[in-house]
This record gives sequence, C-alpha cells and structure tokens, in this order.
Amino acid sequence: MPTTTSEWDAKHRSAGEGPGSEPAGFVLELLPLLPLGPALDLACGTGRHTLLLASRRQKVTAVDSSSVALEIVEQRARDSHSDVTHVKNAGQAPSQWHGIQLWQADLERVKLPPETFSLVICVNYLQRSLFSQIERTLAPGGMLLFETYTVAQLEFAGGPRNPNYLLELGELRTAFPSLRNLFYRELRAGKGIASLIAQKASN
Repeated sequence: MPTTTSEWDAKHRSAGEGPGSEPAGFVLELLPLLPLGPALDLACGTGRHTLLLASRRQKVTAVDSSSVALEIVEQRARDSHSDVTHVKNAGQAPSQWHGIQLWQADLERVKLPPETFSLVICVNYLQRSLFSQIERTLAPGGMLLFETYTVAQLEFAGGPRNPNYLLELGELRTAFPSLRNLFYRELRAGKGIASLIAQKASN
C-alpha cells in the first residue's frame, strides 16, 4: 500500500493507463438515496466516485494529494463532457461554481470549509485526524458515506497491511459522534471492511 505522495503518483499513473475503476458497490447500492447537493470526494484518487456523482449533474469537489490522480480525473471528466475547474481551497460558496472542482491538497494539513457539503464520500482512505473536520464540513442535514479496511483485512491477501491505516473492529461505528448513524456494517468474508452512512442534524 503506498504511503508517500510519489508512491501514490506511481500507483495512479499505472491505474490511469487502463479503464477507470468501477465505483465501490456500497456507493452504487446507495446512490439513489444520497443527497444531490454539493459533494466532497475525499482522497478521490482517479475519480471513480467523483465521475459517478457528476453524472447526476451534481457539484463535486474532488480532493487528493496526488497531482497525477487529479490529472486523470480531469481527463476522464472532460471525456464525459463534465465542466472542470481547479481550486486552491474549497471555501467558495457552492452557488458560485458548477461541475467538478479539482483541489490538490496535502491531506495531512488540509482545512475543510465548515458546513459546505451535502455529501462527503471517503472510500479506502483512513486518516483519523480528519474525522472532526468531516463532521464540521457537512452542511446541516448532510450525509457521510465512509468505507475502508479494518484489521480483519490482515487475515486476507491484498489491501493495506500497516495497522495505522486499518480500522479497529467497531471503531467506525463511534468515529463521528456528532452524526447520527443510519447504517453500519462490518464484513469479514474475503476482505475485512467497515461501512458507515451517517447524517448531520438539520438546524
């Protein structure tokens, strides 16, 4: 599993040479129920979920530390006739932009804007220092869809091996205390993964 930006760049460059990855099954399964307001694809990679959301004519901010990944997102977005802009931060009011915003940022240092997004998606990326920011960046009534590996993945081939990038069993259930959990599950069949949908209270 890559750990540095250069390693991620190499991984994304290799992925960009083939067809785009399919969206996660968890995301596809829930897509009809997800809000249509401004969305944040956190650690977007090569944009499989960014492009899916944009296909619903949804405003999407795609943030990643890898410039290579964002270049691939941009090319694939233009191929699908989506409008693309680059931003240095995501503080711009949603009414002032449309299409896909690409935001290159160091995810260890990023500052997410408060109460901006109706939907945050984070799949196969774990950075616990972002948890409180994720809660704050959701607009009232906004939803979080989060899915990544747990320590149970160590029983199976592939996936991350560093415990720092693996959820403890049951950890995700209580990771976002200001949000109301709507759905939670942990799988331990072929892979170890936890999935969460949670919602911020409406004002």
